[in-house]
Amino acid sequence: MKFNPNVLDCASAPIAEAWSWVRDPLSSNLIDMCQAVPAHLPPQPLRDYLGEAIKAGEGATYTDIRGIPALRDALAENISERYQGPVNSDDVLITAGCNQAFCSVIDTLCEAGDEVIVPLPCYFNHQMWLTTRGVTPRYLSFNAETAMPDVDEARELINERTRALLLVTPNNPSGAIYSHDCIRQFFELAREHGLALIMDETYRDFIDIEQTPHELFALDDWRNTLVHLYSFSKVFSLTGFRTGAVVCGQPLLEQLSKVQDCTAICAPHAGQLAAVYGLQNLHDWKLEKSNELAQRAILIREAFDHPELDYRLISAGAYFAYVQHPFDESARAVVRRLIEEHELLCLPGSYFGQDQERFIRLAYANVHDRHFEDVIGRLLASQR
Repeated sequence: MKFNPNVLDCASAPIAEAWSWVRDPLSSNLIDMCQAVPAHLPPQPLRDYLGEAIKAGEGATYTDIRGIPALRDALAENISERYQGPVNSDDVLITAGCNQAFCSVIDTLCEAGDEVIVPLPCYFNHQMWLTTRGVTPRYLSFNAETAMPDVDEARELINERTRALLLVTPNNPSGAIYSHDCIRQFFELAREHGLALIMDETYRDFIDIEQTPHELFALDDWRNTLVHLYSFSKVFSLTGFRTGAVVCGQPLLEQLSKVQDCTAICAPHAGQLAAVYGLQNLHDWKLEKSNELAQRAILIREAFDHPELDYRLISAGAYFAYVQHPFDESARAVVRRLIEEHELLCLPGSYFGQDQERFIRLAYANVHDRHFEDVIGRLLASQR
């Protein structure tokens, strides 16, 4: 049996490999900072609603390829209000999670041999899909002082095979929140060269949800350039329901619909029902969780101020902390030792692109802040 060599060149599934180093997955001493998973279930009213809807027979059928109208309407309204710019339901396609949203966009925009400009560190699923499809990621170097990509460096990488610029903000893995100015500069660069600006904003609800993450939706011509990716998985704790979205202009959306029809047909119906309920009823709950995560980011920054700690916190926000380790060895070796000897489950920076061997990622969203002192204690122990 023959396989696509591009698939074989991809890294191993990162989460699975990290868990393979855990000696006792059931250990009560294990601190899991590996995967971006909410620490809480969906709120009880959402679970009650969904249970009754399913018992009544809802959610068992295909929906429209682009998603149920109520969800597309609700998301368009949510974006229009949050970003202070006009978005309508015709701009929205609901997908089977944000990963599928990204994969479908790449399959629509690119063919083998094309290129996408990707800031480091990058989300490993993005990197794996690009490589699998024969699309070359052209990496922007990581500035550990600002944790933001350089638009001038991106400009130098654009050539006739470039199809898109990619931004993930708040960033996975670094937690960095890109400034309005940074985002606007990348948009203008993409517009100038007729490229797509793909923005994965999965974690936008874990920064101040009363503030506008950027101003691009207020521009008259945003549909010609911007491709917004979103997920309901984290904000409403619906990771298992696989519900995400793409928001973009009609020409791209029409082609995306063909990809959707050939892959998922439609996003899971039950997940769409849950997402509608969340958008219409859970603003206050969402605000509470956003505030909790914002406070947790402050506390983890304070925890890393320990005077004897040689690990350096580079950035922290939304779900993640990106940390520079103090050892003259690979990130993978450092993480494996943290897992095997100190039961601190995290991920090496090498999973997030080239030149990341000095870093590790801690996903703190599913770890209560009362454990942060213990986390620092285990990092200190690893220095000895």
